[in-house]
Amino acid sequence: MLSWGAAGGRALRWANGRVPTRGFRASPRARIAMPSWVIDRYGSNDVLRFTREMMFPIIHFPNEVIIKVHAASLNPIDLSMRSGYGATALNMKRDPLKLKAGETEFPLTLGRDVSGVVMECGLGVSYFKPGDEVWAAIPPWKQGTLSEFVVASGNEVSFKPKCLSHTEAAALPYVGLTAWSALNQVGGLNQSNCSGKRILILGASGGVGTFAVQLMKAWDAHVTAVCSHDASTLVKKLGADDVIDYKSGNLEEQLKTLPLFDFILDNVGGSTEKWALDLLKKWSGATYVTLVTPFLINMDRLGVADGMLQTGVTVGSKTLKHLLKGVHYRWAFFMPSGPSLDEIAELVDSGKSLEKSQ
Repeated sequence: MLSWGAAGGRALRWANGRVPTRGFRASPRARIAMPSWVIDRYGSNDVLRFTREMMFPIIHFPNEVIIKVHAASLNPIDLSMRSGYGATALNMKRDPLKLKAGETEFPLTLGRDVSGVVMECGLGVSYFKPGDEVWAAIPPWKQGTLSEFVVASGNEVSFKPKCLSHTEAAALPYVGLTAWSALNQVGGLNQSNCSGKRILILGASGGVGTFAVQLMKAWDAHVTAVCSHDASTLVKKLGADDVIDYKSGNLEEQLKTLPLFDFILDNVGGSTEKWALDLLKKWSGATYVTLVTPFLINMDRLGVADGMLQTGVTVGSKTLKHLLKGVHYRWAFFMPSGPSLDEIAELVDSGKSLEKSQ
């Protein structure tokens, strides 16, 4: 909807006395507030507060869009952020030049996943238009999706899969993009090079793990999944070739009885890193990727400079150590990406069963 107003400056009149006007774009309604779930400090669940006075999102950059939220979902990162996890790094990302010294991140809206409808587009957005059904995963340094509206960069947004409802679609973006980052962008796996490769997924029954199982099977890999016995039926249904119950005995010894792997995705971390890389094929390009890293914890504990230094030393030393043993060691993180969501949406609409575990 467009609103029209008179041109500023000195008024010029035509011979008929009318003032020439210039059109400009404005929000459909002059709204300044909206309902939202927010936190005003870090802590447990009691810090959550529902308000109808959260500031309405504003388009600050030409490539941004405002989305009316039809459905949103929660992920473990939201629970961690509620408690203050990653606050140091995320605040640096929000205000790298410290131009807002008197302000804080509060009130802060959580929620990363969104499925909804584009309400308004920045002047530089040509790929979307108001009314388009879209989905996205909003980066954790931005205001989240547990609101009536949310603003996102156009390159973080994708058209929603046609075969999914908004509720179904809102369960996928964050876990899907996290798995995609680990497997494709960091691990280098894709549809053309996965056929026949042996993939081990540690922590296969969570949101990222279940998505990774399905993606690897869609790309014709052989998948060995590690989970609890309670989740084994689900993981088998999603396509895993072998399912190992980590509670049924010594997991390391169980996995050593199997042929070596080409790729390992670790969603568990902890002690698994000490022995998991021995399960890879040596000097063959085999890769271990973990999603459990100390990056944000280091910055929370040591501050920005010392935390980044400690992180660099840690990942650098581990990468070199394992490279000398003939395997690749990598860290992976969630990466917002509309183009990657485009590929995920294509897989969903093509009939590949990509869904989040409930």
